[in-house]
Amino acid sequence: MALLVQKFGGTSVADVARIQAVARRVAASREEGHELVVVVSAMGHTTDELTGLARAISAEPPQREMDMLLATGEQVSIALLSMALHAEGVPAVSMTGTQAGIVTESAHGRARILEIRTERLRRLLDDGHVVVVAGFQGTSSGQAGTPEITTLGRGGSDTSAVALAAALGAEACEIYTDVPGVLTTDPRKVADAQLMEQVSCDEMLELASLGAAVLHPRAVEIARNYGVPLVVRSSWSDAPGTRLTSGNPRPIGHEGLELGKPVDGADLESRQGVVALSHVPDRPGVAAQLFEALGAAGLNVDLIVQATHEGRAQGASSQVAYTNDIAFTLAEDDLDQAQLVCREVLAGLGAELGEGGAQLCGERGMAKLSISGAGIMGRPGVAARLFDTLARYGINLRLIATSEVKVSCLVAGDQGARALRAAAEAFELGDGQLRHDPQPCRLGDPAVRGVALDRDQAQVAVRQVPDRPGTAAAVCRALADAGISLDTIVQSERTHGSGSQLSRDMSFTLKRDDRRHAEAALAPLLRLWPGSRFEEGPAIARVSAVGAGMPCTPGTAARMFRCLAEAGINIEMIATSEIRTSCVVAEADGVRALQAVHASFGLGGTALHRAEGSEAPV
Repeated sequence: MALLVQKFGGTSVADVARIQAVARRVAASREEGHELVVVVSAMGHTTDELTGLARAISAEPPQREMDMLLATGEQVSIALLSMALHAEGVPAVSMTGTQAGIVTESAHGRARILEIRTERLRRLLDDGHVVVVAGFQGTSSGQAGTPEITTLGRGGSDTSAVALAAALGAEACEIYTDVPGVLTTDPRKVADAQLMEQVSCDEMLELASLGAAVLHPRAVEIARNYGVPLVVRSSWSDAPGTRLTSGNPRPIGHEGLELGKPVDGADLESRQGVVALSHVPDRPGVAAQLFEALGAAGLNVDLIVQATHEGRAQGASSQVAYTNDIAFTLAEDDLDQAQLVCREVLAGLGAELGEGGAQLCGERGMAKLSISGAGIMGRPGVAARLFDTLARYGINLRLIATSEVKVSCLVAGDQGARALRAAAEAFELGDGQLRHDPQPCRLGDPAVRGVALDRDQAQVAVRQVPDRPGTAAAVCRALADAGISLDTIVQSERTHGSGSQLSRDMSFTLKRDDRRHAEAALAPLLRLWPGSRFEEGPAIARVSAVGAGMPCTPGTAARMFRCLAEAGINIEMIATSEIRTSCVVAEADGVRALQAVHASFGLGGTALHRAEGSEAPV
């Protein structure tokens, strides 16, 4: 007899008829011999309606009272579903988060789960009951140890369900929703988006953090960290849906279920080279030409970063020209050939090398340090802690690339071993969690499995910050202390000044609502650095391709850049990680960019079926 945790969202329990349909599905699962814990959200738009009532009374209601109010929505659902199960002849007991033993932090509105005390749940399961648990909520010890109702924030019912599966050692957690599973992209924007039969938790974390709304990143983090088998299925059919793959089940540590170590590994790749181009023309197709030429020469590029800079006024109209800085890494043995290719491409673009024109430089003897883990960029202090520790070791960062599951830094090769030790110290990693020159991926993984569009982003930069150890740490620490997560960090190769006055620019993308908070958080720091300033870019969208096979599929980035160029879309910023390539484009071009990238990798229509032998329904 298998223990399953099943979660049904608000649309699945939106009215009496749907609640009865869920009860019949649960009854059928029990008839198959399964023990069941069922997690439900509030009915339909109940949470929005309750929030509206609160806002009608107060523009800023106390967060504690909001938790008290919003927690009632799930209580309605669990009681009604338990009644419906009884009507089906299934013994069932409804339980709030508190009654189910879900213990959280004291942070109202966004609490993380510390532990789940499962004794009562197990007794009820042993007695033959289906246990219906309210998602999205738990309880914390407030002042003087008094229990307080807390809510988990957006996506909280997904988080509740996967956490319960981890705590109970369930055979699987099934997330039932109003779509057939995880699709290759948003079907509201791309009509031929297709079902993915399988996706890794790392890939899903990237997609979820980029706005793929079918699963919340926190739920995927828990599944990844504890090896919970996770399935996303339709509430309206018996189709198998999408299975998320993760490692073997692991015990929950003493740190807290959702507060476990965010970093679970560090890698060091030696003998790396970096090629930096600056003052490159800013127009569609430049990145495509460059990386297609590198691919045609058989050169496998690793990290790519691009930032756009304001240039000099040109012509009688005094219009400001913009140029790009592009930097990329590759094996140092390929450095000479890469520079030769870059010179040829720049010549073809009409970009003259030298004083007042484009500039090209390369450097051997570099090393790439990477830390990996679940939801790294969703925890503001992780990158800051890494940069703090590297600065304390006197290690300067030449290049930074980030994603939801990885932060990579390029450092001098003779500092690589020290950088790896610094990462191990910062995140308490054992020798078994450190790798030297790891294999990039498993052969056979698709280069691109899904594409996501995020239009809730703002692009900002800090200009002319000191080029010395500790600068990136100070910037990221100031933002982390303000609770601001960065989605992309790009440190430019372009420098200003010389000697002790040498400075660089750093660009970021972050949530649009955090822009003003970020400026305020950085203001005291920038005042310490004469000439430094905060700058906001134009409205943007970010389109990202995600796939575990990207590191061992040369030409993936060039293919993405080419399709955007053919659509006439200019790339304002590029940031890659090992399994994600992100391009920042003008906000008005976002949907067209998504459609172009999705089509370019053959993810729509029957193309996916031919490639993977799938007959999954759209």
